[in-house]
Amino acid sequence: MDAALSITTTFRAPGADRPYEDSPGPDGLLRYKWQGTDPLHPNNRALREAMERRVPLIWFWGVAPGVYKPIYPVFLVGEESEAHQFVVATDGLQNLEATGAGVDEVLRRYLFQQTRARLHQPVFRSIVMRAYETSCAVCQLRHAALLDAAHIVEDSHEDGIAAARNGLALCKIHHAAYDTGILGVTPDLHVEIRGDILDEVDGPILEHGLKRLHGQALRVVPRHARERPAPELLAQHYESFVSATVPRAARVDLGFDGRGTTVHGR
Repeated sequence: MDAALSITTTFRAPGADRPYEDSPGPDGLLRYKWQGTDPLHPNNRALREAMERRVPLIWFWGVAPGVYKPIYPVFLVGEESEAHQFVVATDGLQNLEATGAGVDEVLRRYLFQQTRARLHQPVFRSIVMRAYETSCAVCQLRHAALLDAAHIVEDSHEDGIAAARNGLALCKIHHAAYDTGILGVTPDLHVEIRGDILDEVDGPILEHGLKRLHGQALRVVPRHARERPAPELLAQHYESFVSATVPRAARVDLGFDGRGTTVHGR
């Protein structure tokens, strides 16, 4: 039992700083800070032992006070003593090493993308599901297996933060409709359905699952104001939704002036 079994990143409320900031390095792999600055601190020695034995660890990532999402397995693949930190790789990536050739840049991009995906996605889902109490924001469906954590602004965008205010808990049909521009959410949290879909005649799923939602307010929003969808992020996505469905000159008729402002009531 000399080697560590897990590492932990504490929850950070929006706008607050963590006591230790675990962030990606230039090679795309994440860094995990030492406990303090003493290399012989028992926690640091246990982590070093895990690194030398190449054993897997569990990373507990804080998503709320006292609530953690486990990410596993992860591996410590290096130590940067000057910066008081260890280098962390996700499963399978610990065996990828720099070659000294021109492929290194491609390798770094791959490592960054894979590490981000393996950590970002489950953490983001946990944050959003907790905020929306495991319910679809549009239809209130409560079956977790049928729910997704949808990004308002995609995570590849500079504004695509992994926070509840950039997320919506959506069932799979409404998530697909949101991502493909069939369903939009206004900055004041109302649902809109694309015009050609409203004109279409089909079965009960289209009629009751989409068309009848047009103009309705979201049925579920987070209790805490800081976790509710950010109007400016909703405005970015809604602008794309409107741009793809109506001419620019007609946008005011939908009640949106392009700045996240509702022009008239519903």
